[in-house]
Amino acid sequence: MPAPATRSVDSASRTVTDDLGATVTLPAGAVTRVVSLVPSLTEALAATRPEALVGVTDWCTHPADLDVTRVRGTKNPDRRTIEALAPELVVCVQEENRKLDVRRLREAGVPVWVGVVESVDDALRVLRSLLTQVLAWEEPEWLTEVERLWGRAGGPTAERRRVAVPIWRDPWMVVGPDTYTSDLLRVLGLDNVLDAGSSRYPTVTAEQIDAAGADVVLLPDEPYVFTDDDGPEAFTRTPTRLVSGRLLTWYGPAMIEAHRELSALDG
Repeated sequence: MPAPATRSVDSASRTVTDDLGATVTLPAGAVTRVVSLVPSLTEALAATRPEALVGVTDWCTHPADLDVTRVRGTKNPDRRTIEALAPELVVCVQEENRKLDVRRLREAGVPVWVGVVESVDDALRVLRSLLTQVLAWEEPEWLTEVERLWGRAGGPTAERRRVAVPIWRDPWMVVGPDTYTSDLLRVLGLDNVLDAGSSRYPTVTAEQIDAAGADVVLLPDEPYVFTDDDGPEAFTRTPTRLVSGRLLTWYGPAMIEAHRELSALDG
C-alpha cells in the first residue's frame, strides 16, 4: 500500500537549483518520497533507493517488478494523483516533460526538479547531481561504474563507423544533432550521418536515410517499435540492425549495458 500522503517543509529545509535555474525547496535530509516522470531516471532511482519511489509513469518499464502508483504518461501526467501522493520531489527532464505540467505542479505546491540531458556529459552530471546532491542519497555502485565506463578519457580508438537512427515512420523521423543519443554514439566511435541542421529530430524520407552514407541503420524498439518485418524492408542500400531503444536513449544503469552492447556493434 502507498505510504500515507503527508508532506511538510520545516525550518530546516534546504534549497537547490535545477538545470533551468528554478529554486526547489527540499527537506533538510535525504528525500524520501519521489515521483519520477522520466523512465530512465525511474530505473536509476529504483536501482538506488526503491522504497523512496511513490509514483512513476506508465512508460517506466524498468525494473519490470516495480510496484508503485502509476501517474499516466510523461506528457500527460495525472497531476491530481501526483498531488495526492504528496511527494517531496517530482523529477522531470526538459526533453520529455511539458513546461505546462511543471508549472501547474509547482503552482499546486509540489516541488519539481528539471534536468537537461543532451549529451553523455549531461547525463553523468544530472545523475550525480540528482542522486547525491538533490536527493542527498549515498552514491550507488552502479553510478561509479557508469562514470568509469563513460569517462571521456580513453575513448574508442578503432576506425569510426557511420550510422543513422530512425525513431519513427509514417513520417520517418531520425535522431539529429544536440541529442543524448547522437552524443552517446559519438563517444563509442559511431558517427551519426544525420547529425546536422537545426532540428533535433528531423523528418526525412526513407530514401534520404538510405542515401546518407551510413554503414548501418540502427532500428530501435522505441518510441516506434521496429521489427524484422517493419523497417528493414525500407532500405535497399544500407544494412540494418535492430537494437534496444533503451540502450540508445536511457541514461542510468542502462548505460552499463549500452556500453557493452553498442561498443560491440560491427555493422
